[in-house]
Amino acid sequence: MQIDTMNFWVSIMDNFLAILNEVWVNGLLGVSMTKIIASIAVLLLSFLLRGFVVTVVVSSIERLAKSTESSLDDEILKAVKKPLSYVPVTIGIYIVTMILPLEGVAGDISSNIVKALIIFTIFSALANSIHPIFTAMSSTSWLTESMQIWLERSSRVIVWIIGIAIILELFGIQIGPLVAGLGLFSVAVALGAQDFFKNLISGILIIGENRFQPGDRIEVPGQLHGIVDTIGFRSTIIKTFDTAPMIIPNKDLSDMRLINHGNMEYRRINWVINLIYSTSLEDLEKICDQISKHIEESDDFVDNPNQEHLVTINELGASSIDVGILCYSDVCGFSDFKKIKHRFIKNIIKIVESNNSEFAYPTSSIFVESLPKNSE
Repeated sequence: MQIDTMNFWVSIMDNFLAILNEVWVNGLLGVSMTKIIASIAVLLLSFLLRGFVVTVVVSSIERLAKSTESSLDDEILKAVKKPLSYVPVTIGIYIVTMILPLEGVAGDISSNIVKALIIFTIFSALANSIHPIFTAMSSTSWLTESMQIWLERSSRVIVWIIGIAIILELFGIQIGPLVAGLGLFSVAVALGAQDFFKNLISGILIIGENRFQPGDRIEVPGQLHGIVDTIGFRSTIIKTFDTAPMIIPNKDLSDMRLINHGNMEYRRINWVINLIYSTSLEDLEKICDQISKHIEESDDFVDNPNQEHLVTINELGASSIDVGILCYSDVCGFSDFKKIKHRFIKNIIKIVESNNSEFAYPTSSIFVESLPKNSE
């Protein structure tokens, strides 16, 4: 009886081992479990190596790049840091295709996927390298900031179009017929997108003529006044002084008569101060001379070779003697210019008060020839 029981359990274990061996050998879709587990292990290892490449290898190269005088290699390495992390994953997927018994269509597809990943990694690195390259070129006088932004965007789009075209060719998708079909489609789109192309051309004209750049303060009298934020393909964003963004289509902005304060050479102060009529001629001369001397000696003001500074008696007004002040300061920000005017006003007040004069304000005098007699 014991021998029969033992034989029973032995036969069960033999059957179980046979089933286990069959599952292990056949696995999934005829692929053995050994190859499946090995493939999973390779993928996991490639993702671990991805972190190793980013933290160790790239960091070591960054330390070497920092030792050089040029900053271009540092910026390029920083830009290609992410694409370099794709390399271990691509190699891992390639090893998996070698482990798995992929033949026929499946083998061709897997091979094309690996090639597509290699192409994606290369063109991703190229696209990310565009920004540091154009940043290095920004020191040239002909490349303005807005032109740099447009060229960067256009170059990045071209790089990705070429990369996607190569990947599509790998999978047997012909680009020629696709482009021809898109040509017919684009005609229909162009008819309905005329405003877009008008804005695009206007944006190119704005950048080509260098009308303004990001950071310039522009003004359309009575309509807008703010700082240019970005010049896009379709519209320009201007931030008003309350920090609210104003989005204006390029075609509208190109037709406007605007003042670009960003291109000014000097900031002008053109004031008229009103002094009382009781001010003597001698005191008037002293006031003008002392204000003029302050302009010459103060660091807040500069000499404009095209126009000297002036402090003169302009005219005899209805209720005041009007003194005109014309001077210039360096180009500076809004807040700094406010501080310059603040200091200048304080000095003018001191000069006027120290020379026995006062500021006039509009007054009217009424002469009464006679008053009615009080009736008793």
